[in-house]
Amino acid sequence: MQIDARVEAWASLQLIPGLSPRALVALLKAFGGPAEVLAAARASLGKWVSAELASAIAHGADPGELSRSLSWLAEAGHALVAWDDAAYPSALLTIGDPPPVLYYAGKLELLNRPALAIVGSRHATPQGRENAQAFAAALSAAGLTIVSGLAQGIDAAAHRGGLAGAGNSIAVVGTGIDRIYPASNKALAHRLAEDGGLLSQFTLGTPPLPGNFPRRNRVISGLARGVLVVEATPNSGSLITARFAAEQGREVFAIPGSIHSPFSKGCHRLIKDGAKLVETAQDVLEELGLAPAAASKRTPAGSASAADGDTARVLDALGHDPADVDALAERTGLSASAIAVALVELELEGQVAPLPGGAFQRVM
Repeated sequence: MQIDARVEAWASLQLIPGLSPRALVALLKAFGGPAEVLAAARASLGKWVSAELASAIAHGADPGELSRSLSWLAEAGHALVAWDDAAYPSALLTIGDPPPVLYYAGKLELLNRPALAIVGSRHATPQGRENAQAFAAALSAAGLTIVSGLAQGIDAAAHRGGLAGAGNSIAVVGTGIDRIYPASNKALAHRLAEDGGLLSQFTLGTPPLPGNFPRRNRVISGLARGVLVVEATPNSGSLITARFAAEQGREVFAIPGSIHSPFSKGCHRLIKDGAKLVETAQDVLEELGLAPAAASKRTPAGSASAADGDTARVLDALGHDPADVDALAERTGLSASAIAVALVELELEGQVAPLPGGAFQRVM
């Protein structure tokens, strides 16, 4: 991005030791803007913050850290998005105490598109990961930007599914945007920065401190119209995200599972507490008022009129469990090429979604 005096002032304020977002908000309201805060006399600052913090502001940001931040921001695709920017997510402005500044890499237009958060366990089951990716792909195809936290398991699967559709995906991280955590998701993070979005409220170099992640979760839910929990144990951080969503007036969705699985217990608790039980992506779209008009008129999937010819046969053969092209060929007697064409048509209609390993799953 272009570095001007305003961007430099915002970047400088973020690097003042001990300056919390809440204190920064008080100063911005008192003085009018970041440059005015930095130019204020120490005595004036002391009316709003402690003498120690007023002294730190008057002293200014560390030159080396500021130079590093500005160098990062000057790179293509990188941006500092502050409250007074048109690109700042309007959804975040509706929650209490939104972060005054965000560091972002990726496509800025994603920040203000309708979004859905998909979260869940880091140690997810294979079926859980498949469900997360399938739901994300179908919801992204319907135009929702998929938001998650770049963790292993459900988060990573949701990002991959989101990247596959028109809605795309944004990862909200609990570190500085220049630090990838966990390292195993480095390739995914780079893809998000190139093709989707990578966002942080923390300054460059911030390590993965435990206290950062609840703050990250609050932004994940704040960006979205709702939160879908795919798998969660009773102590999962995903339940914190769901709680934030409820407090922020967002919808909360949960996928049920086996009563014997610990990864279902968190979802079942949410459902008992009022979260909406979902079985298909269509359930989410209808609840958000985003289901296409044609979908409401479509007869149930699997009926003779749900699609014509080969497409109907493939949909009927798919059933409700994942299957690959070979399995579908055996069930239908159709050629692999005919099945591939049918699957593309069904995917475009939002009735099936691709899964890892070449399988497909029905989502409607």
